[in-house]
Amino acid sequence: ALPRAEKMAAATGCAAGAAPAGYTALAVKFAERQRSQHCLLVKEHQVREGTDTAHPPRRTLFVLNVPPYCGPDSLSRLFSRCGHVQSVDICDKPGPGEKKDKLTSKFFDHKTLKGFQVAYVVFRKPAAVQAAKALSQQGPLLISTESHPVKTGISKWIASYEASIVDPKELKAEVDAYMQDYDKKMAEEEAKAAKEEGVPDEEGWVKVTRKGRKPGLPRTEAANLRVLEKEKRKRARKELLNFYAWQHRETKREHIAQLRKKFEEDKQRIALMRAQRKFRPY
Repeated sequence: ALPRAEKMAAATGCAAGAAPAGYTALAVKFAERQRSQHCLLVKEHQVREGTDTAHPPRRTLFVLNVPPYCGPDSLSRLFSRCGHVQSVDICDKPGPGEKKDKLTSKFFDHKTLKGFQVAYVVFRKPAAVQAAKALSQQGPLLISTESHPVKTGISKWIASYEASIVDPKELKAEVDAYMQDYDKKMAEEEAKAAKEEGVPDEEGWVKVTRKGRKPGLPRTEAANLRVLEKEKRKRARKELLNFYAWQHRETKREHIAQLRKKFEEDKQRIALMRAQRKFRPY
C-alpha cells in the first residue's frame, strides 16, 4: 500500500522537485503547443527476491500518476532513449507482479482502464533505470509528437468505434480454436481419470466416483420450462393460504368474479337453447 503523501501525489500530480521521498519527478507535456505540464513520479522498483516475477528488481522502473492518454507505446517511446525497453505493464493500482498468461484473444478478456494509472517499465539493462531517473534534469518530455501522434477527440472516437466492430469470420475462428483446445483438454483429463481409477494413492486410499448408466445430456428449453414449473408448484404448496386478511379479501373477490362470469355464461347458453328450439307453442 502507498503512503498517504504518495497517494495524494499520484492523484493530483506535483511540480518538479516536489516529489515524495524516494520518487523523482519527470515533467511531461501532451504536445509541444501545450503550456501546462504534467508530472510523472518514478523510482526503482524494489521488492524481495522471488516475490515479483513479472517485474524483476534493478531493471524495473515504477511510474506513478500516468495519465489516461499515455499508453504503453507512449511510455515505451519516452523511456527508449535511456535503453532498450523490454516491456511496459500498465495497471489501475500497484499489486503483486505475478506473471500473467499472455492474452491471445482479440475479442475477450480485454479490460479498459480509466483514470490515472501506474506502470512498470522493464528495461533490458539495470543502467537504464538510473538514466530514466536522470531525465528530470531535462526539459518536459512530449507524449504526442508529429512522428508518433496520440489520437484524441473525434479521431479517437472513430478509431474506438472501428475497433469495436467485430469480424464474424475472425470471431468464429477464435471460438472454434478455443473449443478444440477445450475438447482436447477435457479428453486428456478423462483419459487420466480413467487411468487412475481404482489405483490406490500413497496412503492406500482408492478414489470412488459415482457414474450413471446414462451420460448427462444438456437440458433443452422444454426441459428447463418443466423444471421451472415444478419449482413454481413446489413454492405454491409451501405458501400459507387464507392466512392474512388481504388473502381472504382476494379469495372472496375472485370467487364473486367467477360466479358472475358463470352466471353470464349460463344466461347466454339458455338464450341460445331457446333460439334453437323448433317447437314453439306460443
